Amino acid sequence: MKNPELEKAKVFIIVEIIEYIPNSVLIKTIIKKTTGNVSAVSFDSGETLSEKTTPFDNFIQVIDGEAEVVIDGKSNLLNTGESIIIPAHTPNIIKANVRVKMISTIIKSGYENLSLD
Repeated sequence: MKNPELEKAKVFIIVEIIEYIPNSVLIKTIIKKTTGNVSAVSFDSGETLSEKTTPFDNFIQVIDGEAEVVIDGKSNLLNTGESIIIPAHTPNIIKANVRVKMISTIIKSGYENLSLD
């Protein structure tokens, strides 16, 4: 099943658009474009997104709970209302020691002229 964007020009409460699913990580697309995307993500307690590296910056904003965001081996604890930018090309892990909901915003434009040696 395709994960469609949220309906445009309609008010919503961000923390209510995604639910917690036991033993799962759930991702709901808010906006998806070729230049980037915005997603709501929920993690049940104890869930982790494995280490990955992406070619784009990722702005993470915690909207409920607490997340541990490990960037290049350095742990950062984020509580509700706190944010961090995961730099492009940097290994990172996202862990939920307790249940957490967050917004992930990836901007893909601006990288077109980068030369990766």
